[in-house]
Amino acid sequence: MAILVKVILGSISFVIFWVLAVLPSVPFLPIGSTAGSLLGAMLMVIFQVITADEAYEAINLPILGLLFGTMVVSTYLEKADAFKYLGRLLSWKCRGAKDLICRICLISAISSAFFTNDTSCMVLTEFVLKIAKQHKLPPHPFLLALASSANIVSSATLIGNPQNLVIAAQSNISFGDFLLGMLPAAIVGVFVLLLMLGHKNYYVVAEDDVRSHQFLPATMPQFNNGNMHDSLTAAVNSSYVVTLRSLVHSSESERPGVIPNGALESTRTTTSLRWKMIFWKSCVYLITIGMLISLLMGENMSWTSITAALALMVLDFKDAQPCLEKVISACLKLH
Repeated sequence: MAILVKVILGSISFVIFWVLAVLPSVPFLPIGSTAGSLLGAMLMVIFQVITADEAYEAINLPILGLLFGTMVVSTYLEKADAFKYLGRLLSWKCRGAKDLICRICLISAISSAFFTNDTSCMVLTEFVLKIAKQHKLPPHPFLLALASSANIVSSATLIGNPQNLVIAAQSNISFGDFLLGMLPAAIVGVFVLLLMLGHKNYYVVAEDDVRSHQFLPATMPQFNNGNMHDSLTAAVNSSYVVTLRSLVHSSESERPGVIPNGALESTRTTTSLRWKMIFWKSCVYLITIGMLISLLMGENMSWTSITAALALMVLDFKDAQPCLEKVISACLKLH
């Protein structure tokens, strides 16, 4: 009888959690999915389905550490314009709508496998919508390709999908072994997805009409986070304006071929800031590559990702609070 009571109370707690997590706008209790998850966990303890000690033991710190580290690395990659460059590949010499579908599947698959599927979908969606709008294409097939390929291939790595972290913690499987085991299935899944999307008449314009347009790269959304690369970009832009104004003024009032000292100084400052930007981005990419290599070599996944995250914070040389707030917000949405 005691076991039956626990099953019933546990089921009630789970149903409450499920309703609030899946339907965050429930009229009778609009507390959101995160608070709903905490409420469900608390009810499990109150109803004595599990003890408080068992609830604490259920918290897996290595999983949280790995999730936190990978989210921080993804945030800094986003700030280093990694996803901007991936977005440009979507429109570079594109040959039509079906070509764009293939590119979206490939790029979202690669990015989601190593930078988590949530980050890839949120960032690349901006580019996909802009390209579709520019060329009067329906966005639905492209968004479907983005979301589907990201979810399919993210299952191939332990850091691509947060649920895979539970598998890693329980089975102690290495990053490389998991990748080798899941990669064939992921490739087949993307191939089937391309066949399904290719046979659907989603496109409202002919392929020849699409080819007649020049695909231009979409622009990256701006983030007001106060980090180093934002301040450097602003300084570079302002320096260019000052330099151009000085050069124009000198061409009108000074002798030909003579550049004022102020313009020369501004040009030197601009060049210095540009090289600092290039150096910072290169370091971000190298640290990320080093983290992936360490994971493939079988190093501790949690501490490897945390080390990479802290290295990026130190390299940024700014207050990391905006970055951490963004990561915590994203983690809470994953609950």
